[in-house]
Order: sequence, then C-alpha cells, then structure tokens
Amino acid sequence: MREILDCLEENPIIAAIKNVKDVDFALEKDVTVVFLLCGSILNINAVVNKIKIKRKKVFAHIDLVEGLGKDEEAVRYLKLSGVDGIITTKPTLIKCAKNEGLIAIQRIFLLDSRSLETGIKNILEDRPSAVEIMPGLSYKVIKKINSYVKIPIIAGGLISDKNDIENALFNGAVGVSTSSKNLW
Repeated sequence: MREILDCLEENPIIAAIKNVKDVDFALEKDVTVVFLLCGSILNINAVVNKIKIKRKKVFAHIDLVEGLGKDEEAVRYLKLSGVDGIITTKPTLIKCAKNEGLIAIQRIFLLDSRSLETGIKNILEDRPSAVEIMPGLSYKVIKKINSYVKIPIIAGGLISDKNDIENALFNGAVGVSTSSKNLW
C-alpha cells in the first residue's frame, strides 16, 4: 500500500476509466494510478498489461468487469492478470483480495447519515487497504471517516473541476478518482 500512497503523493489524480477505448488517452497523461471501471474477462489481461507497461498502478473494479463472477476465483483471476488490487462494494471480496496479497479498496456510497454509520462500521469490520467514498463531493465526511478508521480515503464520483479535487485533498483524501478526462 505504501507504494500506491507514494504514487498518489506524486499525483493524487486517479484516472477512472469507464470505457476501454479511453485507456490509451489515460496512458498519455501524468496519472500514476488507474481505476478500471470497465472491461471483460476477454480483454482484461491485455488492458492490464498495457497499463503496467507504462508503469502505472492498476485497480479493477471487480463488480464492473463483465464475465467475472463475484467470488474468490474472480479475485484470483484478476491477480493473475496483473492488477495491483481490486475495488468493490462487497465485504467478502475485500477479505479475498487481502488473502491473495492484493490491495483491496472498498467503495462506499454515502446517501445519508445512516449510510455513513453503516459505512464506518463496515470499514472497521472489513479493514480494507483503502476506502473510496462516493460521491467525492462529500468533503465534510472525509475528515469524520478518517478520524474513525485511519485508512487511506479516496474521493470519487461527481468530481468535475479542480476545486472539487482541492477540497477533497484538503479534507484528508489521499487521492481523487475521476472519469473527467480533462482532469487527468
């Protein structure tokens, strides 16, 4: 995890790729970390290899890779494809990824105070390597969650300009994932 944090210190912007066609564009940018929010069992190996050749860290959102089950075998498959870690909303996959030596990023959606409480509880139980808070515009709760869990927090979702990035980082996020290519 230290290596990823070093990458985010160098450049806290994470390219969140929603379409495989955008991989080449992301590889031309200064981002050091890539979140794959797309792909399929048929192309994931080639896509990951392409990203790794450019010496970027790559995380696959296991829930969004088509054709993969949402189980331990899927985690192993992604490990064999060369990913540095996975992103998921599923606690069981967090544990599987950690058991396989992968970085496990737990994505939580903050809709109200109840989802905040549940999110903190799940983070404390599952102990992911990092947490991605959605939407990333939830600046005020980043500090609050940080005070409870002491796990690196990534802000993601609805990030549309530099001000959003600065606010998230100022409030304690270690990185910001965005699919807005103009921010990469």
